[in-house]
Amino acid sequence: MKDKMIIGLLACALLTYGCQSNTTKNNPQHAGLDTAASPAFDSRIDGKDVRLFLLKNNKLALTLTNYGARLVSLSVPEKNGEMTDVILGYDSAKEYKDNADNFYGAIVGRYGNRIGKATFTLNGTSYSLEKNDGEQSLHGGTNGVYNKVWDVVSNTDTSITLAYTSPDQEAGYPGTVKMQVTYTLEENGGLDIAYQATTDKETVLNLTNHAYFNLNGAGDPSILDHELQIDAKAITEVDNTLIPTGKSLPVSGTAFDFTKPRLVGAHIEDENAQLKIGKGYDHNFELDKKTGFEKVASVYAPKTGIQMEIFTTEPGLQFYSGNFMAADDPKGKAGKSYPFRSAFCLETQHFPDAPNHPNFASTVLKPGEKYSSKTAYRFTVK
Repeated sequence: MKDKMIIGLLACALLTYGCQSNTTKNNPQHAGLDTAASPAFDSRIDGKDVRLFLLKNNKLALTLTNYGARLVSLSVPEKNGEMTDVILGYDSAKEYKDNADNFYGAIVGRYGNRIGKATFTLNGTSYSLEKNDGEQSLHGGTNGVYNKVWDVVSNTDTSITLAYTSPDQEAGYPGTVKMQVTYTLEENGGLDIAYQATTDKETVLNLTNHAYFNLNGAGDPSILDHELQIDAKAITEVDNTLIPTGKSLPVSGTAFDFTKPRLVGAHIEDENAQLKIGKGYDHNFELDKKTGFEKVASVYAPKTGIQMEIFTTEPGLQFYSGNFMAADDPKGKAGKSYPFRSAFCLETQHFPDAPNHPNFASTVLKPGEKYSSKTAYRFTVK
């Protein structure tokens, strides 16, 4: 969707931006903003102020809200020189609150992805979590951090840091966890997302961003024409509730082989037991990367010429092809419909249900340790 789709959001955000372009450190809940700057977002949720923010450089423009630390729009250049918003979302804070469980653009956790039977055991103690996906816990339960108002720690023209303190036993998780996320627009066309957290009690933590992308523009009816490449030779097998069995499945010769660029729609309807379970792709790809911050995937939309590359420190990448979206879902930005498979998610993370699988990379965070993770989505035109 071109500039026209987001002109209202950006106009409001530009007013907000003019009031808060300097670094903000004092009174982070209010962040020095004009409360009339963006009426659709200026509100209070759970007794805390919600605002819309704008980050901008010479390549990208990003709007976000501190409700769930959510990305609202991300405008990137396409091949004809126009700016295109590639992230799905809503036009107001109220719509995000009313539809919080679709996670559009939010930081999800404390545990991104699923935990089987909404339970895990740590140091001999069993913890019961909130069930919000059948018998499973998804993205932290109904009291996940996506459903909280974050505080603004600091912000500049191109970067913002948001913080949230999750109290001990929130959604069933042990420990008081202090977390921060920093969004930064880079001159290389990248949106960098950096996470940090500490805890006062041993716990598990797995944070990620749940942006829904369509590189043809938010509101385009399909992502099946996108070309996807993922550096992964295996996926994590899931049972019929989408919980990992603990087994890895080689992708070679299957519909999950994206080791070379392939259309998302090329094999999505193949006769494949894992595809049937997810109604398409909704699986953790076990990345080939070793350690450090590396490129792990890329997506290209021939229609717009937009290419997105994904870099991360994380060992897994959840590819979701929008299989549970529907045309009769609540309308998105500018009244656009978001139908079946009209967006994809590429969520960088540790593996789903890792606390219940000792063979998976650990997500345990201990007092005195610092949780640190970084992901970047970099945009170019081909």
